[in-house]
Amino acid sequence: MKKEIIISGFGGQGVLSMGKILAYSGLMEGKEVTWMPAYGPEQRGGTANVTVIVSDDRISSPILSHYDIAIVLNQPSLDKFEPKVKPGGILIYDSYGIINPPTRKDIEVYSISAMDKAAEMKNAKIFNMIVLGGLLHVSPVVTNEGLEKALRKTLPERHHDLIPLNMEALRVGGEIMEKQER
Repeated sequence: MKKEIIISGFGGQGVLSMGKILAYSGLMEGKEVTWMPAYGPEQRGGTANVTVIVSDDRISSPILSHYDIAIVLNQPSLDKFEPKVKPGGILIYDSYGIINPPTRKDIEVYSISAMDKAAEMKNAKIFNMIVLGGLLHVSPVVTNEGLEKALRKTLPERHHDLIPLNMEALRVGGEIMEKQER
């Protein structure tokens, strides 16, 4: 198994931390991983993206031009990365902030109302974990157990009390994924 993933959105949406948690989850499960962030000088509000590769075998290069999975959280990211999803790949988008939805017919497209669900759960900080839960629902790149271990590794100990909330957000994300008919 090898999945090449791009996660993209505005800085402050948890794009980089979502990629970091996904990469750490792979490490916790003994997989080969790469995590390569890219962002402008304005981390909050500017465009940010991260490439994550999770593989059972060695990874030859972290540099990619096309992806198995793209998670896009704003219109500029959709415009940039929709054409770069491999035919047969997966595109996941948060319906909030997308004006022109994806148009490709040769990929699987899923929408997730993560921003709305995070507001409903009264915690904007779990937005990225809801999205990550949606990803794992359609493509189980890592397990929930590996993800929980990654949260313990990446979150400061003073925030470990938030792990159950994050795990709940993952579960909810899987429940609210909607496959878009093409």
